[in-house]
Amino acid sequence: MDSSRAADLALLQRASEEAARLALSYFRRSPQVWEKEGGSPVSEADYAVDKRLAEILLAERPGYGWLSEETADTEARLGRDRVFVVDPIDGTRAFLLGSKEWTISLAVVEAGRPVVAVLVGPALHITFHGILGEGAYADGKRLAATTGTTLADARFASSRRYASAVATRGRAQKPRFVASLAYRIALVASGEIDVAIAKSNARDWDLAAADLLVHEAGARLAPLGGGKLRYNQRDTTHPALIAANPALLGDVVELVRRVDGEPR
Repeated sequence: MDSSRAADLALLQRASEEAARLALSYFRRSPQVWEKEGGSPVSEADYAVDKRLAEILLAERPGYGWLSEETADTEARLGRDRVFVVDPIDGTRAFLLGSKEWTISLAVVEAGRPVVAVLVGPALHITFHGILGEGAYADGKRLAATTGTTLADARFASSRRYASAVATRGRAQKPRFVASLAYRIALVASGEIDVAIAKSNARDWDLAAADLLVHEAGARLAPLGGGKLRYNQRDTTHPALIAANPALLGDVVELVRRVDGEPR
């Protein structure tokens, strides 16, 4: 194992534990809430966790760049070899509603790809981690995505945009809605879900940690046209995405394209 990546993992784990305790101190306690441009909510918990993570991580790695949902972005990160990509609370709406399905997402990105990741669900009592080439784990257990080749019995998690299309396939199981996109993708890594779908405009901080987890578990996170995502670019937004094992990707791409009205 690369010693620098192992050290980064230990740092992310330590930071995530403190961030989890801080987030839980606000959970189900009516934190103050504001509305961001575009209408999405942000709470004092988001800001407090973001601030604490920056303090811990950048104090230990001052040469790393920083990209977080709740920190004003600058181009300084573009010139750094390694960048922290952070979502202090992924699934803020769920957090504010008292649902347990929210996460804290931490990744180190190098040369456009995540190389170290920690994803913690404080209210779910689960922690995922991974290092490039070393596998993905949840609470110490190595993860492996499912290997099915047909959508007939596949278990889906998606945004509401795609739920009706999935449901009309005549499957017995209703598609699952998971508010935290990072957790939705991580469920593919753990094998609990076969396919996760994300609508367009997800950002680096929603995806980077979960992307590493799903690839290390033997599945893929990819746009409809294929290929790997690139992180720490000037534009941090991404198109519609699918997480699944490679055998299922083609069929899911066709389903998503029908919903989005894209040509085949």
